[in-house]
Amino acid sequence: MTETTLYDPRFETLNCCVFIPTYNNQNTLERVLEGVIKYTDRIIIINDGATDDTASILENYQNQFTIITFPDNKGKGMALREGFKQASQLGYDYMITIDSDGQHFPSDLPLFLDELEKQDKDSSLVLIGSRNMDDPSVPGKSSFGNKFSNFWYYIETGIKLKDTQSGYRLYPIKEITKLKLFTSKFELEIEVIVKLAWRNVEVRNIPVQVLYDETERVSHFRPFKDFTRISILNTWLVTLTLFFYLPKRLINRVKKKGFKQYWRENVLRSNDPPLKKASAISLGLFIGIAPLWGFQTVLVISLAIAFKLNRTIAFLFSNISIPPIIPFIIYGSYQIGAMVMGKEMDPTLNIEDIKSGTDIFKSLGQYILGSFILATLVSLISGVIAYLYFSSRKSKSNAIDA
Repeated sequence: MTETTLYDPRFETLNCCVFIPTYNNQNTLERVLEGVIKYTDRIIIINDGATDDTASILENYQNQFTIITFPDNKGKGMALREGFKQASQLGYDYMITIDSDGQHFPSDLPLFLDELEKQDKDSSLVLIGSRNMDDPSVPGKSSFGNKFSNFWYYIETGIKLKDTQSGYRLYPIKEITKLKLFTSKFELEIEVIVKLAWRNVEVRNIPVQVLYDETERVSHFRPFKDFTRISILNTWLVTLTLFFYLPKRLINRVKKKGFKQYWRENVLRSNDPPLKKASAISLGLFIGIAPLWGFQTVLVISLAIAFKLNRTIAFLFSNISIPPIIPFIIYGSYQIGAMVMGKEMDPTLNIEDIKSGTDIFKSLGQYILGSFILATLVSLISGVIAYLYFSSRKSKSNAIDA
């Protein structure tokens, strides 16, 4: 340990370590190491196949902490995976990652411990250092990439963060060992925080300092390749979100609060103006009734996002196609289809009249046409009623406030 020390015993009491992945950062590595050692000697380093003087620098610390050397460069994702593995084997509960390129300040380490101390022992936590992206030293591509990542993280998890790309993080090791991770480069950092959020692990930012010294710093981010990989990952995560995690999250919220309480808090008390609430209801009903089988959830959420409508309301009303209601939707669609196609309406819907594939096709066409018309009528009428209802409530609320 160095002579000047700010040793923090909380690394032991909170069972936390520091992880430093490094690749060809000989200009800043030693300074970062010396900064971290002031606070703790619970350090894991991955030499990710460096070809500069990294190996000789690390020789001076060989007996002080865990050092793993990859013979070839595998990328930050694989280094992180190895770090998680080592931290788990060494029995740590949490791991703080800090980059070796000098952009992070070791003096911010206690900030992570401060927040960890406040955390309930029965719950897990992810902390991501939030950089001041308006700092003149921050490269424009980093600022744009961060905004891009923040947007998709919100779509995938419903969590708004100021910084999702900072490598200065605190991870819960036990929760990470439960994840199935597939990526191996920079995009692993996104995959981890999305999947932890899906497991209801709290993810939030804490402000940290940042320094981009282009005379020393070596960035290994490859704009085209890595941005493409991140885009592919986000496409897959958004697909999973729309088909499974978002519906699951909304359903769990309704179950947890009960329908009446959920309706009062998330629909009646929504800050959206009456027209937007009514439009969300119309959208949900149209998608729920229209014959868009298998794509209703994806479509209603995607369209709600596109038109900036309340996703919760739209999704809630898209579930009109539940078993007790389905027979009435089919019956009404079939009869409306017959009327529009100039056929005689059949109140009995006698299935014995369908004797061939052609009959099935004709009947299906009749049903599809009718269902789109029914969906349009129901959504328009319900939208008007909803608008009048919400407008009336708003007027009464304003009168009471006055």
